[in-house]
Amino acid sequence: MLGRLNHVAIAVKDAKKAAQIYGAAFGAEISPAVPLPEHGVITVFVTLPNTKIEFIQPLGEASPIAKFLERNADGGIHHVCYEVADIIASRDTLIKEGARVLGDGQPKIGAHGKPVLFLHPKDFSGALVEIEQS
Repeated sequence: MLGRLNHVAIAVKDAKKAAQIYGAAFGAEISPAVPLPEHGVITVFVTLPNTKIEFIQPLGEASPIAKFLERNADGGIHHVCYEVADIIASRDTLIKEGARVLGDGQPKIGAHGKPVLFLHPKDFSGALVEIEQS
């Protein structure tokens, strides 16, 4: 069911600025900043040979990561994202095994234009987990 690691997301106050060090120091490919109003964030992706890093910054005061940044003023790892072949089948299996899906349980379209769901960190050793249909 669980596929490869798609990305690690780091919450920051300025996603473009945070990603620049990877471009300057390591020559990594940096995406443009993309606002995702439905998720309340602006994203910038750094592409690495084996995965991606997603820098996320709040989009407005109601952003779900605003409180995270209040507690972690310098930013920090926010979530990990794994690919799954079938997000609905994966969701149903996870729920059956006791995991809690955040929100209304229905996938939303994520930064890559694919369906995503988030899983409660208390069910995954304190890590917020995103699953993305591959």
